[in-house]
Amino acid sequence: MTTTTYLEKLYSGYGQTFTLDEVLFEHRTDHQELIIFRNREFGTVMALDGIIQTTERDEFIYHEMMTHVPILAHGKAKRVLIIGGGDGGILREVLRHESVEHVTQVEIDQAVIDMCKQYLPNHSAGAFDDPRANIVIADGVEFVSECTETFDVIISDCTDPVGPGEVLFSSRFYEGCKRCLNEGGVFVAQNGVVFMQPDEILTTRRRLGPYFADQSFYAAAVPTYVGGVMTLAWASDNVELRQLDVATISERFERSGIDTRYYNPALHVASFALPQYVVKALDAL
Repeated sequence: MTTTTYLEKLYSGYGQTFTLDEVLFEHRTDHQELIIFRNREFGTVMALDGIIQTTERDEFIYHEMMTHVPILAHGKAKRVLIIGGGDGGILREVLRHESVEHVTQVEIDQAVIDMCKQYLPNHSAGAFDDPRANIVIADGVEFVSECTETFDVIISDCTDPVGPGEVLFSSRFYEGCKRCLNEGGVFVAQNGVVFMQPDEILTTRRRLGPYFADQSFYAAAVPTYVGGVMTLAWASDNVELRQLDVATISERFERSGIDTRYYNPALHVASFALPQYVVKALDAL
């Protein structure tokens, strides 16, 4: 009996495969090639241009770390900007913070939102209908370059730096994000699996440097992003936000009343401790 499989194409000499137990949707949009399928281990899986983006089983790890770390570190975030994130997972987690009054989400492709609402409904869990959410279909770089609003936290939930996602790793994008941030604000972004993509953190550090006093990374282990821990870029002009103690974060977390599956205050603080090969690479810049 032959089993149909999906081979991820992120790396040329290494990859992972998923059994294609059922193809739910497959379509090439104006921007990217989208497939959504069922897998016996990870549930519903979405891939764009041959690269796994999210799975039903482990999405909570990535989405919790991308949202609760910057929002709780900031401590007073009321306005949040999300770039990308068409599956709705980031939006869902941000809106769990009752203290957040407004969220603008900029997604380049309406088709991604539509397909995820249909096939991955638990990712957004109704977040797109929240009155605090403003969904904008536009190019993220153009939006931050022209936007007249400002935000306390900006989260770039981008794909890897290939195809449409490449511009979200550019100096122009980071410059635009800086101008949209309120004083003492925080910018975070997906930055790849550092063991497999070491050049990404070096490029990001160099490009963030001219705009932010503090540029660093924190880590999360997401099973379907194979090859080691995923690094998440962190940038702010307030150096202290990355160095808050567990007691401070715990007090804010308890006050939020949020129940998580991966994130906790101790992990928040520990996530900024990077492997030594990463530390050495960054120190060498």
